[in-house]
Amino acid sequence: MTSGEDSNFVSRVLNFWNSLQHPYTPVSANSSRTPRTPRTPRTPRTPYGTQGSPRTPRSQSFNNRYDVALEEIKRYEDFTTIDWVQDAIHERSRMNVLRSAAIENRSSWNTWLRLSYEAGQAWIVVSIVGAIIGLNAALIDIITEWLSDIKSGYCKKSWWLNQKFCCWEIEGEDGSCELWHDWSQYYIINWFFYVVFATLFAAVCAFMIRTFAPYAAGSGISEIKCILAGFVMKGFLGSRTLLLKSICLPLAIASGLNVGKEGPSVHTAACVGNVVSRLFGKFKRNKAKMREILSASCAAGVAVAFGSPIGGVLFSFEEMSSNFPMKTLWRSFFCALVATVVLQGMNPFRTGKLVMFQVTYDREWHFFEIIFFIILGIFGGLYGALVIKYNIKMQSFRKKYLKDYGVAEVTVLAFITALIGYFNIFMKMDMTETLGILFQECESKIHDFENLCKTSQMFRMACLLLIATILRTGFVIISYGTKVPAGIFIPSMAVGATFGRFLGICVKALIDSYPTFPLFATCKPDVTCVTPGMYAFLGAAAALGGVMHLTVCVVVIMFELTGALTYILPTMITLMVTKTVGDLFGKGGIADQLIKLNGFPFLDKEEYSFGVPVATVMRKDLTVMTASGLKLDEVDQILSETNFQGFPVVQNKKNMILLGYIGRIELKYAIDKAKRVCGTSNGAHCFFNPEHSNFSDSDNNGGSSSNFIDFGPFIDQTPITVHPKLPLETVMDLFKKMGPRVILIEDAGKLVGLTTVKDVLKYIAKKEAKGGENGVDIELNINNFDNSNNLRRHIIGENDV
Repeated sequence: MTSGEDSNFVSRVLNFWNSLQHPYTPVSANSSRTPRTPRTPRTPRTPYGTQGSPRTPRSQSFNNRYDVALEEIKRYEDFTTIDWVQDAIHERSRMNVLRSAAIENRSSWNTWLRLSYEAGQAWIVVSIVGAIIGLNAALIDIITEWLSDIKSGYCKKSWWLNQKFCCWEIEGEDGSCELWHDWSQYYIINWFFYVVFATLFAAVCAFMIRTFAPYAAGSGISEIKCILAGFVMKGFLGSRTLLLKSICLPLAIASGLNVGKEGPSVHTAACVGNVVSRLFGKFKRNKAKMREILSASCAAGVAVAFGSPIGGVLFSFEEMSSNFPMKTLWRSFFCALVATVVLQGMNPFRTGKLVMFQVTYDREWHFFEIIFFIILGIFGGLYGALVIKYNIKMQSFRKKYLKDYGVAEVTVLAFITALIGYFNIFMKMDMTETLGILFQECESKIHDFENLCKTSQMFRMACLLLIATILRTGFVIISYGTKVPAGIFIPSMAVGATFGRFLGICVKALIDSYPTFPLFATCKPDVTCVTPGMYAFLGAAAALGGVMHLTVCVVVIMFELTGALTYILPTMITLMVTKTVGDLFGKGGIADQLIKLNGFPFLDKEEYSFGVPVATVMRKDLTVMTASGLKLDEVDQILSETNFQGFPVVQNKKNMILLGYIGRIELKYAIDKAKRVCGTSNGAHCFFNPEHSNFSDSDNNGGSSSNFIDFGPFIDQTPITVHPKLPLETVMDLFKKMGPRVILIEDAGKLVGLTTVKDVLKYIAKKEAKGGENGVDIELNINNFDNSNNLRRHIIGENDV
């Protein structure tokens, strides 16, 4: 960027900064109201102009008002892609203005306070966000516990207490409690109440989501990944979504549907981050700064869901954010810390600890157990591949046939789940409670739940665990993606835990039956050789890693969940096998596959090798703006017939010499301003030459009159351009690391094409289509969602638009 262009950007930011002292209400491009006349900002030291050329004061004043109003309007429309490069330039220019002001006014208290507030604003925001996330998570946990227990009975002394609080420190050795009253002494009546409450909770939840906040359905992780990558989805992180998801999440979990709270917790945390940060102008005006807060919020969401602050930070880094600089890492860590401190202060489970499943694994593991660790890893990889494949098919079926029957689908599914699950103790209980029981070792002081540790009951328990594994896997495939807040973390962990405990019981029975077998020579006599609870722990980690294709953060989350540091190596072995097996069936976890299914413009972190230049994927049939020769009605026709978010500017269509790039928002705004202020006619001439603005200085209105419009000040003269022979992999790296909305292709100064993220995704889909049917589905989805209205209907349902 030349010095003249730097002056151009700095002048724009100076004008905007000065306007904050004299605010006025801007009018969007589609509005017919006339705004109040703003006060004229003070003239910046560097004159506004292109290539350093000064303008007359009259022209400069007009362009200043253009810049101020244009900065205030929403620069990104719904279902468009953010240009991170432009946002970074604006933020850098704003900081340069602040530094210049600080140098000029070193002794001013006002300057010192402003700079101090500027430096600490991000920390203030993440502190507030973390505190609200922790408080919200505690309330959700308390309500969920009560709703889950009310299905089986109520507390005689205080009906508003759940079973744990009602029976606090008065439980018998067998787990019985006199204060907790079942609905009836008859099994069939209790079954009836269980099914009725479960169905009612699910129906109410689905109805509220469908009626008031369609964006609150589902997990939200796939969409947040796209938002962090630059995809705009207005309302997805709004206050209504936050409120409805917080209310409906306990209902969804208490209904017994095989859904979890972890994904929705990330979504609600991101909503908190968005709502709070928008109260601060620094983040409201700049999407790049907003992304830092959203990344920190995602870390805090996982931290409060699992009681795992470090695991939350690693999850945000490994899974959520495509851009994670060091300052974002620190802010994410601090936000997660604040959230977990508030959660521990609220102490919703009255344990006084962050560890959700406290275990005391102190028995050393044996090398022969590596065989069974590998089996668990293989199970995790196969489980993940199975769930991803058939859940994607179920999602496609649901969008095609059940999109208008969301409430009925959820109600019927909850009814069937409760009807069947009631007869299996590991399906009947809340999944979090099930994990706590399965992780426990038999030597613990906790009572033996349903004779799980008795040798005489091994066969019965093994059968129940295996049946629960099969049934829950099927229900997870069907339930994930329904029109309720639905996560997949805890359901997958529950599947892995039941299979792991099943395997642990089998290994223990095998050792007891053949104690002299050479493989078991390291086992000491009269001492329990293996810990079945540890196998449940490893199985839960394997299933979670298999469905999400995560490794490092899962290891940390599991250890923060349980406090079991003895089995670091077995956990790493299991997850590495899981990752290897899962990659054999496809790249990316279920969140990435749903992104492809929905057709979102998102490039994952996987490395590709195509061996082709960018010319292979670029668009050659371009809609361009010429420096001169266009009339206003022709420009309006181009805007009405296309939905492009910007247009290359060329000298003329014969030589195609590239002059710059102009965005759709800027174009519409300038046209609307010219028509309202200057009464510009439809036959007015349009000029798109950023270097020569011969007409602006001769007219009282500066940039336009009734006979012409000069779009020169709105043209970006430094768009990212590459040569058509540049490898496609390098262009993908530019999109991932720099985040431009579009990359222009020029050869010897001539525009020959352009490419966007969607063009690259279409090419990837075509390559994958050659390998199987799934690639064809991906390609069709990407082609179908070029129009933002189609995409909106696809996400929230036809009747919700």
